[in-house]
Order: sequence, then structure tokens, then C-alpha cells
Amino acid sequence: MLASLKGMVLTLTSVFKRPVTHQYPNQPRPVENRYMGFPALTWDKDVGEPYCTSCMVCIRQCPTQCMSATMKDNPLQKEGKSKRRKIVDTFGINLNRCILCGICVEVCNFDAIVMSHEHEMSVYERNGDRVDLIELLEMGKRYQDKTGWIPPTQLAKAKKEKPAPRKASA
Repeated sequence: MLASLKGMVLTLTSVFKRPVTHQYPNQPRPVENRYMGFPALTWDKDVGEPYCTSCMVCIRQCPTQCMSATMKDNPLQKEGKSKRRKIVDTFGINLNRCILCGICVEVCNFDAIVMSHEHEMSVYERNGDRVDLIELLEMGKRYQDKTGWIPPTQLAKAKKEKPAPRKASA
């Protein structure tokens, strides 16, 4: 009898509480800053080209081998606008195989790949989650604009140029 009364009281108290459900497609939950979504390629706004030189380091280190890329000669380097001799020609990622480990970001020497906040990319076809260079750059540009992304190598240079103030010894 006592257990039945406790159950009824619990039910009555929950009737007056506000629901915590989100209406998912219409009200998506915000993504945390450190969330690691799918990989995306970054864009160098100063030069107007991708940071990626298609050096294949990320592809060789990927445990699932979900990426592929090819390179070409950089036309902006011939004009003297860019320091990069080679640039990415094609880049593709099979997002169904990607395990979101972030190894590709860690091994990249050119700050060319980031783990974006993209995570809602489901499709009905089995191989429909293959993204190409244009889609990867668009994902990267959205990530860069949303987060105010600065290349880690530029951050490191800024820290070296601006030494930390020394504390006075007592």
C-alpha cells in the first residue's frame, strides 16, 4: 500500500515539471567547443587557396584508410602569390569509415585539416557519405568562421615573438 502511494506521489510531481525533451530537427542542441565531428579542410583566406598540399601524411596515418587525395602544381606560386609549390587537386573522405580519431589533424604539418563540428550528415545510400574536396572545404570554412580558427603554427609564432613577462624575484 505504501509503495502504491509513493508511486502516485512521484507521478503527480512529474506532471507539473517542464519537459526536458528537445524537438530535434527544429531545435538542435548546441555543440560544445571541443566537440570533434567529421574532418574538414581549412582555407587560407590571405592567399585564397586551401592549406592542404596533398602530402599524404594524413592518408598514410589513417587507421581506417578512409581518405584519398592527389596533388597538382600550384598556379598561384608561379605568379608569386603563394609559397606553396604543390596544392591539393582532389581529396575525398568516406565518412562511413571514419572513426573520428583525430590522427589526421595531429600529423598534418600544414594546419590543413581540422575536426569540424559537422555531425548530422546521414544519407540513405550505403556509399552516400563520401565527401569530395569542395564539400570538405565548405565544412572547413563554416568551422573557421564559427570558431574564429587561427592556424596553430601562427599561434606558436605569436607566443615566441611575445615572451612571457618575468616575475621579479624577492
